[in-house]
Amino acid sequence: MAVPSAHTQSIISTILALTTARAPKSICPSEVARHLAADEKGWRALMPAVRAAAATLAMSGEISVTQRGSPVDAMTAKGPIRLARGRSGPQ
Repeated sequence: MAVPSAHTQSIISTILALTTARAPKSICPSEVARHLAADEKGWRALMPAVRAAAATLAMSGEISVTQRGSPVDAMTAKGPIRLARGRSGPQ
């Protein structure tokens, strides 16, 4: 298994921090991107990396990824998704 880059680790840490703070409710992945972006316009460029990190966390059970309340794959879902703490994360 590859070691995540510092950038990916920052995204993962932010996803976990924001989903923990919001639990049991969910967050939008754009909240993660906006939190990490250097400026208001830069967050959109981060969205593919945020979705990829969310997919990795969902595979490990640390978060759940949903769309309209149903579980989905963060990498293949079209449209808005939500992130929430998963079964193995603190509730």
